[in-house]
Amino acid sequence: MTTIQIIDGRAEGEQDRPFLPGMGRTWLLPLYDLFTRFARVRALHERTVRLAGIESGQTVLDVGSGTGNLSFSVLRAVPDAVVTGHDPDASALRMAARKASRRGVRLSLVQGYADRLLPEDGSVDHIVSSLALHHVDDAGREGFGREAYRVLRPGGRVTIVDFGAPDHGPDHDHNHSHGHGRRRRHGMNAYTERNLDNAIVSLLTDAGFADAREVDHIEHRFGPITIVQATR
Repeated sequence: MTTIQIIDGRAEGEQDRPFLPGMGRTWLLPLYDLFTRFARVRALHERTVRLAGIESGQTVLDVGSGTGNLSFSVLRAVPDAVVTGHDPDASALRMAARKASRRGVRLSLVQGYADRLLPEDGSVDHIVSSLALHHVDDAGREGFGREAYRVLRPGGRVTIVDFGAPDHGPDHDHNHSHGHGRRRRHGMNAYTERNLDNAIVSLLTDAGFADAREVDHIEHRFGPITIVQATR
């Protein structure tokens, strides 16, 4: 079995920094992979990897990697890609390490936050992220945009799949009012609504990416899914 190490990439004083776990509650983590199978998330991962266009030998940083499922999709498609999973949740990273060890794949893992990425400037070919950005607060999201721009090489690409849509769309749910007088779109909540109105595109544009755009959209059973891409 392959030995997988987890690098602590947190800054001094970040050990107690809060984060929102993948299932919303730490004690639900053992159910995470079961839930993602039920939700057919693997198909979203595979579509994201195809759109990313990762090539043989390229370096890939999976931000908000959780238990590693998107990273494993990358490695299935491009077995010799150099993949690093990056997540603040040590328990999720340990699950990813066990899975990688059982599968005998090479996967680097870093415990850290989205607004402080470990790679050096211009050293990464691809950044990918799946259903993670909506867990990050506004300051952390802005920091992630800046960090993504910093660590990608010129021509490098960021590909994000998350809940979201270009606009609020029709008011499907008439029982839940949004705080600003808008009705909540079906399947959205206070966290995922931050990705509406092309918010991920705007986030990357504000960080310096010139061509940020939605490249795919899926009406998923749990809410609208957007895939956003930009090139450094």
